[in-house]
Amino acid sequence: MVKVNPFYADLLPSYLFRDMGNKAREVKEKNPDAKIISLGIGDVSRHIPNTSIKAMQNALTEMADDSTMRGYPPELGYAFLREAIAKNDYQDFGIDISVDEVFVSDGSKCDVANVQELFAADCVVAIPDPVYPVYRDSNIMAGRKIVYLPCRAENNFMPEMPKEKVDVIYLCSPNNPTGAVASKEQLKAFVDYASKNDALIIFDSAYKEFVRDKSVPKSIYEIAGAKKVAIETRSFSKTAGFTGVRCAYMVVPKELSGLNAMWIRRTSTKFNGVSYIVQKGAEAVFSDEGKKEVAEVISYYLENAKIIKKGLEEIGFKCFGGDNAPYIWADISKTGLSSWGFFEKLLSRAFVICTPGSGFGKCGEGFMRFSALGKREDALEAIMRIKDLKEKGEI
Repeated sequence: MVKVNPFYADLLPSYLFRDMGNKAREVKEKNPDAKIISLGIGDVSRHIPNTSIKAMQNALTEMADDSTMRGYPPELGYAFLREAIAKNDYQDFGIDISVDEVFVSDGSKCDVANVQELFAADCVVAIPDPVYPVYRDSNIMAGRKIVYLPCRAENNFMPEMPKEKVDVIYLCSPNNPTGAVASKEQLKAFVDYASKNDALIIFDSAYKEFVRDKSVPKSIYEIAGAKKVAIETRSFSKTAGFTGVRCAYMVVPKELSGLNAMWIRRTSTKFNGVSYIVQKGAEAVFSDEGKKEVAEVISYYLENAKIIKKGLEEIGFKCFGGDNAPYIWADISKTGLSSWGFFEKLLSRAFVICTPGSGFGKCGEGFMRFSALGKREDALEAIMRIKDLKEKGEI
């Protein structure tokens, strides 16, 4: 037998959302007539913008003609999309990001895992707790030392500053899973830490379009000095419904002492690029009509979040997030149930799925994540079912 990577033994036996899916299937098999409502996984329910659909249809037609057919895409992304990203998401907001600092990929999940290949094996990585599991698990697979930064209600779920020197810091705002958003002052503290300690920040802003509060930064590059210490990842998944289409991008500033060139080398070797059809669909998101469609869908999800948050609060749960983010983080500790116990109770008794907070880390115990990315009618019905359980004294 070939010698295997020993660090896989340090992982939990299964991925969080895979475990949830398996439990949901078991309940469905026992209750085939039940309608199971998912407020768990952060998949979208609204279709991608019509402008993107038309752009992809046109691109597909081009692929049917020998004279306009395209083969392998550029590994780093087509110039038309990289230019649209640099202009619309950065330059139009006064942020100096150039086209050759933007890299198109097939998903931020891949990016936040793959980027750690650029760092030495002995780098110490700081990760918030609770946290999106990919940050944690991909670094465990690499055998790196991980320092956890607790996020608690008393600090508004912002990660504590590292108490020891670390080399890489993962941050996410608006946050998955807590729905918390970082202020400019809070991000500045991390940028200052990274500058003083020769550390790098990996900033995940996949949910930037949900920020409606103008005082909340959407990009870490709104903070002075961040281009010297931060990589930023962004996705079309939640903003434009691309979860099933797959397109994202990462910004690696040239000021990051060689990392830009290293990422080009890594990507050119290991990635064949995102298809032309998908990239044309992504480019259309930046058209006037595309922006309008995205804004309407985001408003729909934010209204779902208000409904879910208000409903849970009426039941008696203290809730966080949901204002500038699609996630509601509910404190269920007073029920006497663990996070997984609450998950199983809702699934088996109300046929409602939400995500156990402990699946995101130790500090997530006693909390549940509810997603507002589903259908309006499902959000309303799920709250009614949970209220019914509460009235029966089951939670």
